[in-house]
Amino acid sequence: MDYKKTTAPANTVTRDMMELSEDTGNVYETVRIIGKRANQVSVEVKHDLEKKLQEFASYNDSLEEVFENREQIEISRYFERLPKPTLIAAQEYEDHEVYFRNPAKDKDKFGNDL
Repeated sequence: MDYKKTTAPANTVTRDMMELSEDTGNVYETVRIIGKRANQVSVEVKHDLEKKLQEFASYNDSLEEVFENREQIEISRYFERLPKPTLIAAQEYEDHEVYFRNPAKDKDKFGNDL
C-alpha cells in the first residue's frame, strides 16, 4: 500500500485489542504483525525522504541556498504531517491489507493432516 494515500488518522486512536486480534487469536501476535509492518513502512518513508532531500545536496555555497532551504523545509514538513508508521500499519491491518502467516501454525496444520 502507498503510505501517501493512506486513510490512517494522524492522531492516536484507541483500539479494542480483543477485536483487533480476532484474526490471529493472540494479542501479542497481532502486535508483532503490526510492529513488523510499521518497520517496513518506516524504512520506505525514510528512503523516500532521503531520496527527495538528496536532490538538494549542494557542496558549494550560493545565493540560491536560501531558496533551496525553503524547499527542503516544505518537504520535511510534508513528511512530518504524514501519519506515523504504527498508525498506518494498524489501519492496514484493520482493513485486511496486510498479508501474514505463521510458519509454526502452518507446520502444525500440515503435520496433523498426514
